[in-house]
Amino acid sequence: MATRNRTEVTNFILLGLSSWPEMQPVIFGIVLVMYLVAVMGNALLVIVALSDPKLQTPMYFLLSQLSFNDIFLTTIIVPQMLVHTLSVNKTISFSHCMLQLFFFMAVGSMEGHLLAAMAYDRYIAICDPLRYSAIISHRFCLRITLTSWVVVSLNSLLYSVLVTHLTFCGNQVTHFFCDITPLLKLSCTRPVVNEVLIFTEGVAVVVSPFFFILGSYARIGVAIARMHSVAALCKALSTCSSHILVVLLLYGSVIRMYLRPSSSYDLDQDRQVAVFYTVVTPMLNPLIYSLRNQEVKGALRRLSKRLCTLGNFQPGSQASQAWRHIS
Repeated sequence: MATRNRTEVTNFILLGLSSWPEMQPVIFGIVLVMYLVAVMGNALLVIVALSDPKLQTPMYFLLSQLSFNDIFLTTIIVPQMLVHTLSVNKTISFSHCMLQLFFFMAVGSMEGHLLAAMAYDRYIAICDPLRYSAIISHRFCLRITLTSWVVVSLNSLLYSVLVTHLTFCGNQVTHFFCDITPLLKLSCTRPVVNEVLIFTEGVAVVVSPFFFILGSYARIGVAIARMHSVAALCKALSTCSSHILVVLLLYGSVIRMYLRPSSSYDLDQDRQVAVFYTVVTPMLNPLIYSLRNQEVKGALRRLSKRLCTLGNFQPGSQASQAWRHIS
């Protein structure tokens, strides 16, 4: 295949999740439902975490940030994917593709940093409860969040700039969005610098939170093993179980996707795995935290009661008219 200059590629063609035309309406319907559930579920979790007085704690501040991040992550990818699924024109401009790559990598990396911060919060709460209020505060969580955003943004910018300097031999991307793996596959020569970056700086920024989480839970496991109170043991396990499940869902697919050389990429399988962490995981996260967390379920009940009360006492409602008659 003849080498073509990078500047010749002014747009890319996203081949989508499947090349079978008869599958496109089915894919559209399934992905649309999952996207709506993900956005509404995470938005509801953000509202509850920020509005309920009983959830004004650092842990739920971090949970609200995770939910906001999930909304951002899936919105970067899914709306364009849905348009392309039912459209003949599946092109995306070069600059738009690089912008999508930048935001996807930044927001995707931020997911791991937030989970690491939540693991540290659980570690302090279980292993050093007497000093929890002195160590973990809203200011501390805000500082961690802002610092993480700076780190992941710089990391994503570095990756995006390196990708723009690649020489591409085609513009057909075997994916439903501009991800780094299919773009590296389009490179005319093996992208050694990019691969070295993935396995060095990428491990430091993306995978180091995972090792931090493992270390935190190792310490938590030791602390739980020393507990003689059954009630305390059950509470500790209940507190950590949702977080552990979310971590496994995220990093199981991320490590499978990115930490390997480009010669071993299977793009057909990779785009199926990508659906998991761009759509399925953001959809499941609020369900996991709401179904397995008594405090969140209580906050949701209180929110629904407030909404019902407001609905019953609208100016034109029968309940409000009856109230005025009694008064």
